Amino acid sequence: MSKKLELNYFNTFWVKKMTNVVGNSPSTPVAPYENVPADYTSTPATDWYIEESRIRGGYNNTSVDFGVKAYIVETHPGQQNRINTLIYSGIYNSRTGINNTNQFSVAEDITRSVDPANGSIQKLYAEDTNLIIFQEDKISRALIDKDAIYSAEGAALTTSGRLVIGQIVAFKGEYGISQDPESFAVYGYRKYFTDRKRNAVLRLSTAGEIVEISGYGMHDFFRDKLSAVDGQGNSIVDKIRGGFDLHNKNYILSIQNTTSSGGDYNTVSYDEDVQGWTSFFTYKPDYINSLKTNLYTFKKGLLWKHHSGNYGSFYVGAGAEFTVQPSNVTVVLNSNPSVVKNFKTINYEGSPGWSLESMVASSSDSTLPIGAYAAATSMAQLEQQLFSLNFKKKENKFFANLQQQYSQALTPEQGEVIWGSDVSGIKGFWSTIVMTINNTQDNNVKNELFAVSSNIVESSY
Repeated sequence: MSKKLELNYFNTFWVKKMTNVVGNSPSTPVAPYENVPADYTSTPATDWYIEESRIRGGYNNTSVDFGVKAYIVETHPGQQNRINTLIYSGIYNSRTGINNTNQFSVAEDITRSVDPANGSIQKLYAEDTNLIIFQEDKISRALIDKDAIYSAEGAALTTSGRLVIGQIVAFKGEYGISQDPESFAVYGYRKYFTDRKRNAVLRLSTAGEIVEISGYGMHDFFRDKLSAVDGQGNSIVDKIRGGFDLHNKNYILSIQNTTSSGGDYNTVSYDEDVQGWTSFFTYKPDYINSLKTNLYTFKKGLLWKHHSGNYGSFYVGAGAEFTVQPSNVTVVLNSNPSVVKNFKTINYEGSPGWSLESMVASSSDSTLPIGAYAAATSMAQLEQQLFSLNFKKKENKFFANLQQQYSQALTPEQGEVIWGSDVSGIKGFWSTIVMTINNTQDNNVKNELFAVSSNIVESSY
């Protein structure tokens, strides 16, 4: 149908038919019908509205329109999932205001692919003017804004070029990051990550050397933890979280099992200075990160700051409860490993408050626990301290005699204890010592343990 409208303006107007008019309803009308009354009754003859076509109604002003429409014809519009391919967009220049990050021109060579036989790309890390590509079974380095020409001797000569992603060169070694990009951490020029398929924890340096740091005394441990399976042969490792502790300069790694398998976990730290794994922790983080020499972890949406006093205080297990835990250190004494020794005393250097929880020799001989040093303030306390099985202090060192933990079926005379000031201790090739300290007494004081030793003599039988 048509309708005649008489206009008294020189501007151009559009007459449009109204559709989906909200009427006889308390519901909010949909734009552009904001002013339609709630009791409006739709009538086809009057459901029209007038819209001015020029901005501000000015003479020959810009006409309102949709502008240029993007149009493209795709003969094969199906989605492609290219797990081994990189793609880059147009440039972004904050100085000139150019932002072409949403443009992917199919007329240009904007994709680079790596070998699909090495699995999918799990992580990218930009280092200076290079891009490190972590696949499941391989690690490669791509040149950015440059390319490499190889001489007859095989030496690479770097040249500038128009390629955004240039030559892709693989690092030596058949290692990857599996499907655990969350295990990645970086400090300086060192990159740390895990390869669950090969039961390894790895470090990558700028020189391109990949070192299996899990082999530093912990090969069996990581082999068992990373390859743990259930009764049906399915992996029970749920997630692996890694991060770098800028406060202690340690790589923190947490291997966490599925809840159905019991939810066990192990959080350990690696120290580059000693090239070894130094500590086990009781906390189970969801994510690990560092900022300005502070270590932060996340658990159930909560942010925790570490090394800020309250020593020995962690959130424990699957929950996020804040509790104070005792600290313990395990030491193995194994001097002259081929000689059967008699361990007579236990000595340590460090803060007062440490106690001997257990000491077990290779022969399965064990000692009685030794309590922490307690300062005597009276003659009675001094006499009691002399005859108690506690650490004694002399010249800022702590020492105690060892008394063997004999069987209940034996009388003391049948054991190894020699009554008096001389105690025979325990015999064996080596002994394992567990030192512990109670942090609940004053967890705002840092308690240190520098050295643990024992006076030994060669066994005569």
